[in-house]
Amino acid sequence: MQRHALISVSDKTGVVDLARGLVELGWKIFSSGGTARTLAAAGVPVAEVAELTGFPEMLGGRVKTLHPKVHGGILAKRTPEHLAQLSVHNIPLIDLVVVNLYPFRETVAKEGVTLEEAVENIDIGGPALVRAAAKNFAYVTVVVNPAHYTEILNQLKTRGEVDATTRQELAVEAFAHTAAYDAAVASYLQKVAAPARSFPQNFILAGTKAQDLRYGENPHQRAAFYRLQQAPAGSLAAARQLQGKELSYNNLQDLDAAFRLVREFVEPAVAIIKHTNPCGVAVAGDALTAYRRALAADPVSAFGGIVAFNRPVDGEAAAELGKIFLEAVIAPYFTPEALEILAAKPNLRLLAAGEGRQGGMELEIRSVGGGFLVQEADKAKITPEELKTVTKRRPEPDEIEDLLFAWRVAKHVKSNAIVVARGGVTVGVGAGQMSRVGAARIALAQAGEKARGAVLASDAFFPFPDTVEEAAAAGIKAIIQPGGSVRDADSIAAADAAGIAMVFTGLRHFKH
Repeated sequence: MQRHALISVSDKTGVVDLARGLVELGWKIFSSGGTARTLAAAGVPVAEVAELTGFPEMLGGRVKTLHPKVHGGILAKRTPEHLAQLSVHNIPLIDLVVVNLYPFRETVAKEGVTLEEAVENIDIGGPALVRAAAKNFAYVTVVVNPAHYTEILNQLKTRGEVDATTRQELAVEAFAHTAAYDAAVASYLQKVAAPARSFPQNFILAGTKAQDLRYGENPHQRAAFYRLQQAPAGSLAAARQLQGKELSYNNLQDLDAAFRLVREFVEPAVAIIKHTNPCGVAVAGDALTAYRRALAADPVSAFGGIVAFNRPVDGEAAAELGKIFLEAVIAPYFTPEALEILAAKPNLRLLAAGEGRQGGMELEIRSVGGGFLVQEADKAKITPEELKTVTKRRPEPDEIEDLLFAWRVAKHVKSNAIVVARGGVTVGVGAGQMSRVGAARIALAQAGEKARGAVLASDAFFPFPDTVEEAAAAGIKAIIQPGGSVRDADSIAAADAAGIAMVFTGLRHFKH
């Protein structure tokens, strides 16, 4: 019996070899548009879909395969009843459907794309073919990924058919393919139609598995890393691993935390992260100096840490990185000299995230039991002019610079968060404590004598004046906090009594 395949692909990788292999096995191929022209040009016998349907392509190619003679051949069960109906209408069975879709995501990612261009790249016939073939996987093989072409030909050559398990697996992949495609279209049109509305009634999330991970937070937990379709350039998901061991679940969380933090700064900055919290952060005139200062902030905790640069890593910085055990380093890129030096540490994971200051998602998503939470990313910033001095003493210009530095770092520390800093370097960090004064005591104890003349940042207001009193005893000269407590007056009075300058931001930076 003559067997038929329908091939219509946007990505033409490997399609000529697949079609030629099918023809050699005695198959007849139906195709349309550019795919038909590609196969014909390569000398592969191919019949236009119009030959099957008796109807020409129309509406500028919008209607090609939407026809009963196509979908009847795909959707028919191999039962006497269905086969009889096909016979009456002279519809051949189609046993193989090879389709991938118009490049919608690539189109809308282009600079300056118009709505009209985007709409014309919404595939209609392709998803219909894929879904029809996937529904009928009991009889029909559907292929949306060129990576499977060789396997399909091998099974047809050795078995004469594609086995049932493979057909079902390919159907699952096909439905996921069209679901992700529809998610991309819905996401784009939602933004175009209502750009100010961040939270649609139906939130559609689609991602492609970048890799399986060895395990999750602990060895008994399975895990994988998925890349969102809308992952922007400069984000962790867009980064390339240049060397090192396989990334772990915890590595990825720490890398994301580190890179988000250094992206807060325009000047060269380095952050060293342990368990998603910074143990050392510094800014300087160059990346090497920033790294040395960040490392000196807490060299004990930095051991086995994750390091992020917002500037390229050169040879000198690489030589310094090689002096301590680190899990991973992420930067815009690494110079050839840096890569040569760090090759001596083959287990050290190196990730190049690319240039630019994008790097952040507009929305953040977190799972909860039975659902997930969505919020806008915390991109709030404050300028020196927006600071409100609430004490008798106003901060000096160098203190303001340090206050804003500490405030940016505190934004990336788990709440309750206290950051003590001086000269563009963190000297003490209190993270994730149940009480704010407890976080302050940890940060001040870590700073020790370095707290004298330093500044202190708090991610939220002081419910009591005790944190200010602890700061005064340690020698803190200036404090930055959101304000807004019913007891603000008590904290201001404590600061005035100690000669501490205190400014309010009017912004809170909780990070749970």
